[in-house]
Amino acid sequence: MRLGLFGGSFDPVHFGHLLLAESCREQQRLDRVLFLPAATPPHKQGFERTSGIRRAEMLELAVGGHEPFGISRFEIDRGGVSYTVETLRHFRQEAPEAELFLLMGADMLYDLPHWREAAVVCQLATPIVVRRAGVAEPDFDVLAEIASPERRQQMRAHQVEMPAIGLSSTEIRQRVAAGRSIRYWTTPSVEQYVLQHGLYRRPTGEAPGA
Repeated sequence: MRLGLFGGSFDPVHFGHLLLAESCREQQRLDRVLFLPAATPPHKQGFERTSGIRRAEMLELAVGGHEPFGISRFEIDRGGVSYTVETLRHFRQEAPEAELFLLMGADMLYDLPHWREAAVVCQLATPIVVRRAGVAEPDFDVLAEIASPERRQQMRAHQVEMPAIGLSSTEIRQRVAAGRSIRYWTTPSVEQYVLQHGLYRRPTGEAPGA
């Protein structure tokens, strides 16, 4: 079992998230990809966000019908600050025979050395670093202090390229707050969920790309 884990706020999930996950699944031959909506991301403490239950429900609507994709509410159910190393330990215990992969955008690679127990993160799962088409390969040597040369080479070999798609959850929230359409920014089912539940009627303070 090659299991991909994709964490984030997903507030809300959009086509960029889905395309990243599908690009990883296809190019790295993943058997399954689990979306992991965070309770409280470490870098977004103090920001207002939609409840974990609503974010998970939107994810379930977005991926419904695509068998390789699933949702895990582990971080939401656990509550508190969601640290990747704790989540990976959980899945290593739950699925000891699985090969774990951690899906992330190329920009996150540069922040990885500052994560809690970053070296352990790189041991428990192989990061799949996703870059947009036309963008240069990221510098994996930024991980020199937490990953051996051999491990960094493995990460290079697991890079994924996806089409450039300029969507962000922040902009979706801003458009809803301004009364503008979000059609074709996310799936029709998520669009209807947002409207039916009155989400994002006023803007929140999270950073772009959330």
